[in-house]
Amino acid sequence: MTARLAPAARPLTAQEIGRAATLALYDELALTPKPGLVTLTDRGSHADMDAHTFMRSLFALRGYFVRIAELGAAGAPFEALEHCGIAAEARMLAATGGINTHRGAIFMLGLLCASAGALAAQGGRPAAAALRQMLLARWGGALAARALRPSTLPGGLAARRLGLRSASTEAALGFPTLFETAAPSLRAARARGLAATPARLDTLFAIMATLDDSNLAHRGGLDGLHFAQAAARDFLAAGGAGAPQGLEAAKALGAQFVCRRLSPGGAADILAAACWLERLG
Repeated sequence: MTARLAPAARPLTAQEIGRAATLALYDELALTPKPGLVTLTDRGSHADMDAHTFMRSLFALRGYFVRIAELGAAGAPFEALEHCGIAAEARMLAATGGINTHRGAIFMLGLLCASAGALAAQGGRPAAAALRQMLLARWGGALAARALRPSTLPGGLAARRLGLRSASTEAALGFPTLFETAAPSLRAARARGLAATPARLDTLFAIMATLDDSNLAHRGGLDGLHFAQAAARDFLAAGGAGAPQGLEAAKALGAQFVCRRLSPGGAADILAAACWLERLG
């Protein structure tokens, strides 16, 4: 008797891709204790925003992630993706009263949703390697050109001034911190049996330990960035969030970040992207 092959998993819809992005941003917001970052109960190092600000932003962005996945499926050029992201940023700022809650996520998760949409249009599923390959094949040239443009944003200005790798350069390289650090860290934490909270916290710290986070550089200069990177490495070396006092150690570190006004917003964006990958399976 000839064995039947199991049917291949169907491609994801733009709605599924976009909904996973919105939920992943909520995953990041809900995670606690996160050093210097906004949570559902804590402003972190931010006097101008809280969880309510983030939730208003999330509601304003729900349709964006679906739309940009549709653009990716349609083979849209980079200019169309960029215009879609600019419009989404305007909606975010209108919803938050001018406060930047998700600019980095609009850029990063938007590109990833477009790549997932392009894969789905070809009948593929958004595995990490395939997503990265699609991103670079479709829009790598445009992203490389964009990375050469002088930034007018605080993080981009800090990265250029201090000789750091900017968010634009990360995108042009196919998001190496996401695909080479964050996603493997989250998979490894889950494989060790960690629940969602400690697994995501360890992933956040793994990102912080390696990323040239321009948000940290903008707020604290190179001293602040290097402090955060060293603190993250020490936290993981001590056993991370799965250690007996891991969550307490993360909370204590958060107090130090607040004293220094440090907020690893770039790492938070990459954590959300890793949660998005995990949700898409």
